[in-house]
Amino acid sequence: MEPGARKVALVTGAARGIGLAATRRFLAEGWSVAMFDINGETLTAAVAALAEPERTLAIVGDVSVPAAVAGAIEAVTARFGRLDALVNNAGVAIFKPVLETALADWQRIMDVNLTGPFLMTQAAAPVMAETGGGAIVNITSISSLRASTLRVAYGTSKAGLAHLTKQFAVELAGYGIRVNAVAPGPVDTAMAKAVHTPEIRADYHDTIPLGRYGLEEELADMIVFLCSDRATYVTGQMISVDGGFEATGIGLPTLRKARNR
Repeated sequence: MEPGARKVALVTGAARGIGLAATRRFLAEGWSVAMFDINGETLTAAVAALAEPERTLAIVGDVSVPAAVAGAIEAVTARFGRLDALVNNAGVAIFKPVLETALADWQRIMDVNLTGPFLMTQAAAPVMAETGGGAIVNITSISSLRASTLRVAYGTSKAGLAHLTKQFAVELAGYGIRVNAVAPGPVDTAMAKAVHTPEIRADYHDTIPLGRYGLEEELADMIVFLCSDRATYVTGQMISVDGGFEATGIGLPTLRKARNR
């Protein structure tokens, strides 16, 4: 990279939640950020709140639409002239029992959560390669590792994305591009707050060794680390940021009660 040049990240699903938290973290570390989101109104408000007009770019579009993806990459190169990191964070979830999940539900989730990162990576990788490479981080989910009710399409899409991460890591290494995944456990996002009842939250607290939901900022820290020069020998990995949730078996509430006696 030329002396004084600023690194550039493209974050999908950047208007809120983990994507917005990652954007803030990139900006704090001196990057410029292109923010790609389907919700134009929310994205406009987020960009205005960041108050970094020289270092941010708002792009409205759907990651599952090839023309929108191509347009996003063109907009990034036209504005910033390079691309150093891609965060495939955009995602959708429809929580229904397996026998009530319509084909349209399944297809939409696969289109956004799996095809979207495929299209984004295909479009971004050649641009990254022009300047010597870069880093890609896919946001999967703890649901890619652990089955649970109501997530047949969501969990399967994220499991597919976990494998796609490894596939891209192997094939893009020759271009100097590292590809990793971050698997969030329960995080206090707008999505979680909308679908997790107090009873579900209590169940999660019982099962998570650290005893709480994660923060969006904690996910952002891992995302930006994996895109940074501090992770130059890390590729093809999926890192769970989940308070120990994936590592836990049964009996944790009983163990806690015994310990507190």
